[in-house]
Amino acid sequence: MSNKDTLTSIVSKRNLLQHPFYQAWSNGTLPMQALQTYAREYGVFIGMLPRAWEAMNDSDTAAEEREHAELWDDFAAALDTRVSGSAETPEIQGLAATAHRLFRDPATAAGALYAFEVQQPATASSKLDGLRTHYNLPQTVEPYFEIHSHNEHEAAKLLARIDGLPCADQSRSLDACAEMAESLWNALSGIYGKENMSSC
Repeated sequence: MSNKDTLTSIVSKRNLLQHPFYQAWSNGTLPMQALQTYAREYGVFIGMLPRAWEAMNDSDTAAEEREHAELWDDFAAALDTRVSGSAETPEIQGLAATAHRLFRDPATAAGALYAFEVQQPATASSKLDGLRTHYNLPQTVEPYFEIHSHNEHEAAKLLARIDGLPCADQSRSLDACAEMAESLWNALSGIYGKENMSSC
């Protein structure tokens, strides 16, 4: 089985579009408070993405990700919140800790990033549609998701990097992809569960 097939299998087990959080977003049933928590806390992870590209000595993409983090700040501001210095939700704390560890090594950074980047076009498109259809918000919520709804090149770049690694490092990349896919899923569960409990 090729690395691409293995990675596809790994990610499909934790396909974020199937998560109740994103499904509620798409249906317009996600409370504004949950969107605010997502913007504020998930933004901690978004701000960490440049580190992974720097670990792979890709300064151009790292710079691009820093620009994207500024667009995320605009998304948060449009929701009357701002990105936290650190997350409060335990599952987001776990995601940040996982990213901090995996993003320091080129092989694990590539695999971990792949779990996120390969899903970005579909999740960004879904979230953008949900925002436009169901939420009456300023247009400044949209640019981050507009850009990433057509951003397939980063996943392709990461796959090429993984394929070019020695066999042992390829294996570590695949393991990192699985770990990050699980952490990303759990992060959404943490926000979704927290907001559901607060609404009871």
